[in-house]
Amino acid sequence: MNDALKEKIWQLAEPVAASEGMELIHVECVKMQTRWIIRLYLDKENGVTLDDCTNISNQLGDILDVHDVVPGAYTLEVSSPGLDRPISRDADFIKLKNARVNIKTGVKIDGIKNFHGVLLDYIEEKGEKVVLLEVSGKTYRIFRKDIIKANLADVK
Repeated sequence: MNDALKEKIWQLAEPVAASEGMELIHVECVKMQTRWIIRLYLDKENGVTLDDCTNISNQLGDILDVHDVVPGAYTLEVSSPGLDRPISRDADFIKLKNARVNIKTGVKIDGIKNFHGVLLDYIEEKGEKVVLLEVSGKTYRIFRKDIIKANLADVK
């Protein structure tokens, strides 16, 4: 249900963001006890403003209601991706080569599920997408399908 909901919201939100000169970076759908939390992260060349977020929220809220996409009550949160921006699209993995990232996997790789390192490359091998990540001088090959969550490391 969650993946189908995310996909439907993405399909509706992406053209709205593009029409306002922004790029949809990530969609999260979290089921709480009494309602859904729908989070959208947007970006644009000179950064996303509060007015941008309000504008997209107003437009998309109406669209979601008209299409009756979210089952039941929901809260729509629209924001910029921030310093620890989520990485969820192929284009993001490619664009963020050489960046410090955090990756959480659903399966252990060499006994590890939480990785903190440098994104060396994003490649395709035999039809599978693979992240090459350097952690303390060692390169890990992480299948894209095994990644639960990825984001830029918060560099302070």
